[in-house]
Amino acid sequence: MSKGIVTEYNDYCVFCGKPTEAQHHLIWGKGNRDKAENDGIKIPCCNKCHNMGDVLERIHENPMAEKLSKIAGQLAWEKHEVACGLTEEMERSEFRLRFGESYL
Repeated sequence: MSKGIVTEYNDYCVFCGKPTEAQHHLIWGKGNRDKAENDGIKIPCCNKCHNMGDVLERIHENPMAEKLSKIAGQLAWEKHEVACGLTEEMERSEFRLRFGESYL
C-alpha cells in the first residue's frame, strides 16, 4: 500500500492495531477520492474498522466517524502544505479550491 501523509505506520490499523487490510481515504465523495489518493490523505485500517464491522465500529455509514475523517484529512493536508511552503492563510483557501469545501 502506498504511503500517506497522515501517519508513518502503514502496517497496522490506526484504530485497533490489527494488521492493515485496507486504506481509508479521509476525503471522499464528489470525485475527491482520487484527489485524496494523489495527495496521500489516507490511513491504514483493517476491514472491520473500515467498512465491515458493526455500524458503530466502522468508519463508513457512521456519520460522526465520517465527519471526523474529513476534519482529520483536511488538517493533515493543511499541515503538509504549510510544511511544503504554503502560508497558513493560503492553505485553507487552496483546500477549498481543490476539494470544494472546508470541513473545519
